[in-house]
Amino acid sequence: MKDGKHFLGNVPILDTINKIPGGIMVVPLFLGVVCNSLIPGFLEIGSFTTALFKNGSSALIAALFFCSGAQIQFKSAGQSLYKGLILNTSKVLFGVSLGVILAKVGGPGAVVLGMTPLALIGCMSNSNGGLYTALATKYGTKTDVGAVAIISSNDGPFYEMLFMGLTGVANIPIMTLIACIFPIIVGMILGNLDNKMRDFLKPGMLIAIFLFSFPLGAGMNFATLITAGIPGILLGLLTVIWTGIPSYFIYKLLVKKENRRSCAVGAAIGTSAGNSVATPAAIAAVDATWEPYAAAATAQCAASVIVTALLTPFVVNWLYKYEEKKGLINYDLPLASEDTEEEKAEVEEPAV
Repeated sequence: MKDGKHFLGNVPILDTINKIPGGIMVVPLFLGVVCNSLIPGFLEIGSFTTALFKNGSSALIAALFFCSGAQIQFKSAGQSLYKGLILNTSKVLFGVSLGVILAKVGGPGAVVLGMTPLALIGCMSNSNGGLYTALATKYGTKTDVGAVAIISSNDGPFYEMLFMGLTGVANIPIMTLIACIFPIIVGMILGNLDNKMRDFLKPGMLIAIFLFSFPLGAGMNFATLITAGIPGILLGLLTVIWTGIPSYFIYKLLVKKENRRSCAVGAAIGTSAGNSVATPAAIAAVDATWEPYAAAATAQCAASVIVTALLTPFVVNWLYKYEEKKGLINYDLPLASEDTEEEKAEVEEPAV
């Protein structure tokens, strides 16, 4: 007992988890693998234990989609809307392209350097909205930050299922697709009708990710995790190169000079979202053809989340420094972290 608090109340569990890139998802996923590998029978004791820790991923993923949908705002003015559409379109099209092509050529079981179509499709087209926002705040303008309202729409499996259905690599009936995105739509409606509801549901995203990651891990074992190691790292590198770098050039091509400070922010979507870990399982639940490959794809996506979280900030920083060196930075537009002259004036002369 110290200062009236029991010493067990000061164990920095969450702080430790947050020090690990993607830790809020990676740690419970790994613990699920450990539990399933060492004491698998414990998770089958029934009742609420089995419902949450073994079979709870589908409901918890639905909760994630619901809470994520509430963060997608219909109102996104001018340049924020335009930039968001450009970056989101680039991310999704480049993100699904390799996996769809591989599935078309070799089917669901095709493998390239250990990477499966399901891992490529599920991982590369989901971007880490939180990391994008942080990088856009540091290297972009307020309109770049505002673009996250559109970019957030790639959270969840909607685009992946849509393109897999359209290209014929998966059997996804329209009603099943509607059923998949319905929680997102309900969340969007609530979040746009009531700002307080959007704020209320926002913490649910991290809570759902933390909770569904354990049962996803409980569907794997050490062999699955080890097998995903190198391919998962390669998947992360490929995500940065194949979705982040092209988006940099597309941003540079389509956003006028007077409306951008730096094009480096375009590369900030070259990430894998923590939500992407749920995508293989969601796709497999809709089309059983993909079910045998879901566990390996989930582990590879988890590795990619870590790799992209570590690598993307360095890539964006290098591109920004390169533009500085070449005199390509538009200093007339302040960074999102800086106040504009109008905002400074409002602070100095507050309205009466």
